[in-house]
Amino acid sequence: MNAWLLLRGLTREARHWGPFPAALSDRFPRMPVVTIDLPGNGERHAERSPPDMPEIALACRQRASALGLRPPFGVLAMSLGAMATAEWARACPQDLACAVLISASLRPFSPAHRRLRPSAWASLLRAAIAPDPAQREREVWHITSRRPERDREDVVGTWAALRRDRPVTAGNTLRQLWAAARYRAPPEAPAVPLLLLSGKGDRLVHPSCSAAIAREWGAPLHTHPWAGHDVPLDDPAWVADAVAAWVQTLHAR
Repeated sequence: MNAWLLLRGLTREARHWGPFPAALSDRFPRMPVVTIDLPGNGERHAERSPPDMPEIALACRQRASALGLRPPFGVLAMSLGAMATAEWARACPQDLACAVLISASLRPFSPAHRRLRPSAWASLLRAAIAPDPAQREREVWHITSRRPERDREDVVGTWAALRRDRPVTAGNTLRQLWAAARYRAPPEAPAVPLLLLSGKGDRLVHPSCSAAIAREWGAPLHTHPWAGHDVPLDDPAWVADAVAAWVQTLHAR
């Protein structure tokens, strides 16, 4: 494995990882940890988001190549990024030494009401229509994090600044949602070692979605006892430790 690639989720970008890349680097000091933005997000916010998951996966593959990175990679990805990683693993398993899917949900393994919890719909609507970036990000915080409330305003302030700096267009948001809604994973597991991570406190995606993928694809699953959807935000050390321990088991085989 030549590098770790990190992919975020819907409308999020590399800087939303916060301290997590440093935590992962501490566990893999000899390996580059590289964050890649999906088309339409982050440094690629001026690009058009593809409306389908194979195109998103291909764009990530091309971006890694453009950065001069050579496979095989370890890919760690969240939510929409996890869908793109599942498709990348299906289409080009030779590129990936292993993959970690965090807070993932895939058709046909879970029904729609678990892949997007109805209790989150109101917060998502408020986030979509709020005119103030800070107000939007407070709604996102509510449905993605279980960190103590005392941390909220610092994180929300950072996220609001990112939104102002690199805004994701409404069209790109809709195309990313459309790609996620349309994507159907293959019933058989990709020919890539997989680890599933989830948070028991996830308000956005029911943690049973990760359990369903783990069961159908015969992959290990670790569930954080209290974290929300954004497990690397809530407990970066826990995620980094879980990944390092799992990779050690792969090397021991």
